[in-house]
Amino acid sequence: MGNIKGLVLCGGPGIRLRPITYYFQKTMIPIGPKQKPMLEYVVRLLRFHGIRDVSFLVNYKAEQIVNYFDDGSRFSVNISYIYDENTLKGTAGSVLTAFRKGKIDMNDTFLVYYGDILTNMNLQSLQRYHENKRASTTVALASGFTVRVGLADLDEEGRIRGFVEKPTLEKPVSIGILILNGEVFEDIEKLAGKKHRLDLMKDVIPYLIKVGRPMYGYLSEAFWYDTGSIEAYEKLDPRLVDETLSYLF
Repeated sequence: MGNIKGLVLCGGPGIRLRPITYYFQKTMIPIGPKQKPMLEYVVRLLRFHGIRDVSFLVNYKAEQIVNYFDDGSRFSVNISYIYDENTLKGTAGSVLTAFRKGKIDMNDTFLVYYGDILTNMNLQSLQRYHENKRASTTVALASGFTVRVGLADLDEEGRIRGFVEKPTLEKPVSIGILILNGEVFEDIEKLAGKKHRLDLMKDVIPYLIKVGRPMYGYLSEAFWYDTGSIEAYEKLDPRLVDETLSYLF
């Protein structure tokens, strides 16, 4: 397999995790029995699967991340920091910043990882799939996602026929991990234009499909958990973290 760079999004203010994020960068919130920062689990997962060249896209409370991880040598990885000045907001805006600052180029393959996602996904298997499909972009997907709210079934007059509390979705959902080839930056630059905000999943992925870039979904049954809200963080069982991810330590 070819070399792949890791690009971790960890600059957001974590509004859904307030008031905790008034004091912590959201990816630095401690989890599990070891009370290690969430971002350490991400770094260890990347290293476990051979991704040692890692860039952090930072902004809000960046000092906490830099002070803890430094150059990454303590974790046997090479970490660089890209300060996101918010000229173009959104996840794709952050990734574009990395390109414009020369941290990744058109010849690179890079794995984008949303820093508030916990998983034990086999990233090498994801990379193999990406290469075998000759994809320009591969999005990691999972099925069986439980919606955190109840869904109502209404008739034409608005009468409720039935109600399903926290249903499980049949269709696969994106889990905040994707692989892109550097060539897509041509498209992202075109799409960016004079926009003020650009998101990967909402804007870039539909655009890449529209212009005919080969796009694939990698369906995984791995454990994954989005810790991006107070409710999700409170419900995260420390024993589950230990059982699922202790092999990284």
